[in-house]
Amino acid sequence: MSEVQEKDNFWLYIVLAVVLAAGAVLMVKNAEHDKYATAAKNIAEDSSNSAYRNDVLHSGGNKK
Repeated sequence: MSEVQEKDNFWLYIVLAVVLAAGAVLMVKNAEHDKYATAAKNIAEDSSNSAYRNDVLHSGGNKK
């Protein structure tokens, strides 16, 4: 009378969950980076035509 033991897959499930969570975080981070890359490039090219100008930000909103 021998019983067949089933293999415990607990650690396999944990590793799979960690890999899926890390993949989701990396995908969201990459999507957010791509979303702002165009804006950053446009600001770098022509910073005077931007809502992020230093003179506006540092003078309390008063334009020079």
